[in-house]
Amino acid sequence: MGERAGQPSERRDQAPAGLRRAARPLLALAGLALAAFASPAPPSYSIDAIRYATVPGFPLSGLVMGAPETEKIDIAMVVWLIRGGGKAILFDSGFHRERWMKQFTIADYLRPDEAVRLAGTRPEDVTDIVISHAHWDHMGGIDLFPRATVWIQKDEFTYYTGAAWQPGGRHGGIDAEDIAALVRLNTEGRLRFVDGDDVEFLPGLRAYTGARHTFASQYLRVEGDAPVVLASDNCYLYRNLETRAASATFTPEDREANLRAQDRMIALAGRRERVVPGHDPLQFERYPASGRVARIR
Repeated sequence: MGERAGQPSERRDQAPAGLRRAARPLLALAGLALAAFASPAPPSYSIDAIRYATVPGFPLSGLVMGAPETEKIDIAMVVWLIRGGGKAILFDSGFHRERWMKQFTIADYLRPDEAVRLAGTRPEDVTDIVISHAHWDHMGGIDLFPRATVWIQKDEFTYYTGAAWQPGGRHGGIDAEDIAALVRLNTEGRLRFVDGDDVEFLPGLRAYTGARHTFASQYLRVEGDAPVVLASDNCYLYRNLETRAASATFTPEDREANLRAQDRMIALAGRRERVVPGHDPLQFERYPASGRVARIR
C-alpha cells in the first residue's frame, strides 16, 4: 500500500521537472528580450568640432603650466556638435557679448548659432547644450539656441549663482549676464543639473569632474566602439597631454587634480589620441576638416 501511494507522488514530481526543462530556453530568451528592452544600446553619435573664432598670439604659458613665456599660439575657439538618437547636442556654446570682443583680440569671429549652421544644424534644432564650465567663452551662447535644454554641474551652478559674488568668492572669467541667462533658463524649466562625477545624464554621454578648471567643471565621454573624451578647458592643448602639464586651474593647489584628470581622460578614451582638448587648432588638422568644421567621429 505504501508503494502504490508513492507512485502517484513520483509522477507528480516528474511532470513539473520536465516542463521546467522544456521552458528553460524560452525563459532565457525572455530574459534577454527584457534586458534589451531595459538597456537599449546608446545612439551611434557623430561628433563635429566647430571653430567659431580665433584668439591670435596668446601666450602659451597661460595654457600649459611651465611653458616658455615667449612662446605664443593662436587659440581655436570651439564648440562641439554631437548628433544621434534624434538629438543635436552642443558641448559648450561659445559667446557673443561685446565686452569680451573688446577685452580680447578676437579674429575670424562667427556667432556660434551661425557657426553651427555650417555643420548642417539650425540653432532652433539644437536639443541640448552641455556646459563644461561657466567661463564667458563656453557658456556665453546659451541664449542663442531657443529650444535647447541646458545641462550644467549642480555645484557649478550653485557656486556661480551665489558664493562666487560674495566677499572672498572667485568669479574671474564669469560674465554676470551669462549667469542671469542661466538663472532665467532655470525659471523657464530649460535647465537640468548633472550631479557629480561619472554620471550618464543622456544615453551614451557620461560626465566627469575632478579637473577643477573652475569650481566644478566637467568633461564628457561619448560612448561608442571608439569612445571619445571631450575635455574642454580641463585640458587646453594636446601639448598638455604630451608633456603632462596642467591647464589653468581654480587655484594653484588644484593642479595635481588636473593632472590626475588628464590621466583619467586617456584611460576613459582608451588612447591619448581620442582625447580632444578644448582650444587646440590641431584638432582641425588631425581630423578631416572642411572650413570651420572637423569630423571627430
